Amino acid sequence: MPAFTPAELAAQLGSGLLSFPVTHFTEDLAFDGPAYRENIVRLGKYDVAGLFAAGGTGEFFSLTPKEVARVVRAATDSAPEDTPILAPAGYGTAQAIEMARDAEAAGADGLLLFPPYLTESSANGLMNHVRAVCESTSLSIVLYSRANAVYTPETLVELADAYPHLIGFKDGIGDLEAITRIHSRLGDRFVYIGGLPTAEAFALPYLELGVTTYSSAIFNFLPEFALTFYNAVRAGERRPCTDCSTRSCCPIPRSVIGKRDMRSASSRQG
Repeated sequence: MPAFTPAELAAQLGSGLLSFPVTHFTEDLAFDGPAYRENIVRLGKYDVAGLFAAGGTGEFFSLTPKEVARVVRAATDSAPEDTPILAPAGYGTAQAIEMARDAEAAGADGLLLFPPYLTESSANGLMNHVRAVCESTSLSIVLYSRANAVYTPETLVELADAYPHLIGFKDGIGDLEAITRIHSRLGDRFVYIGGLPTAEAFALPYLELGVTTYSSAIFNFLPEFALTFYNAVRAGERRPCTDCSTRSCCPIPRSVIGKRDMRSASSRQG
């Protein structure tokens, strides 16, 4: 059984910076378990709200399902006991279900559900995909909205009503109007996670919309900086914008955060 209830995990994830560790490989591109575990121990010395094993930064799409299970097991064995571990699930529905079950067996506390592979889906198709995964596991689930997985507020409301262990929404698209509509319909029912590749740059506009946390790849390399920046944003610290000298505003130019749609900023996602 997971160490966190769905409500506890949602509250925990929304309380601080989220760690997305890289996955280590040997020269022949096999999973380097010792190096990965060493890195998890290093990152575990810092105060983060959750650790996402084998996520996008952690080479999810470069790993076989068996390797993903090994990475998740290494994370659960090496991270501090009070740090929740979320595992990935994705590709086709049957594969996502199998990965969800592997994550449970590996001791994960939750899942990050990636978009179905490549295929464009209707709202109803996405709903059926999420339903099947939710019904296959007791783990808490965070949906990753990105690429072909664009969830409507109506879809999310129906799923949230049906599955109490569906706890979160990670945005990898950057459509501020869509996030606003989703938040207005679901409020605090979900924990909202910023998932753009430049998450630090958009931390403030996210915060204004109720997105209280984000995934940080920078944390792998500059953990002190990443945490200091996150805590400063949460504390409401500001400095003058580069094009707005008359008032304190935010850590990035006003010309950037003034845009209603951040999708162009995320067009370089891998």
